[in-house]
Amino acid sequence: MPRLQPLPPETTPELKSHFDFFLSTLGFTPNSVLTMQRKPRLVQAFAQLNAAVMDPAGEVDLGFRRLLGHVASKAAGCLYCQAHTLLGAHNFGISDEKLAAVWNYGSSPLYTPRERIALDFALAAAAQPNDVTDELFARLRVHWSEGEIVEILGVVAMFGFLNRWNDSMATPLEPVPAEVAAKAVGGQGWGPGKHGRSEG
Repeated sequence: MPRLQPLPPETTPELKSHFDFFLSTLGFTPNSVLTMQRKPRLVQAFAQLNAAVMDPAGEVDLGFRRLLGHVASKAAGCLYCQAHTLLGAHNFGISDEKLAAVWNYGSSPLYTPRERIALDFALAAAAQPNDVTDELFARLRVHWSEGEIVEILGVVAMFGFLNRWNDSMATPLEPVPAEVAAKAVGGQGWGPGKHGRSEG
């Protein structure tokens, strides 16, 4: 059961353009944002942050940015965000095989050394306490430019906010991301947990 119920989108008509942004990338407005709308400025600020972090004009592949968010969310334990990032990666061209191998990216031939170090960095940056070392950062710089590193850490930082929001609210997981996550990593132990409870 969600700790606060998501409100219908029509509750705050002035947020329609922000809700439409998520419709264009996910196909639905996330329950996280529908819960947030109790404070419209928070939705506006989050939508602006999300648009910047996931800017299509960025240097880091859009699908891979979602995989970075997935690994960061796995470190934080947020099952809701794990499902959403798998859906986002799928929507931006990551293959089903690569999605299914994300928990084993360190040994999977589907992931390049460049991708592995970025995912290692995301995992370390999302850890509590933070586990980024000078040595890890130096290895990251071998493969990624300064601009790309800023984009990578922007993803991790945004999901730090979302992980705390959705786990604290027990945000109910929508059917589409639940289905994608179950197909990709359900056999490896993923489940919706408290996010799969009835909205009623």
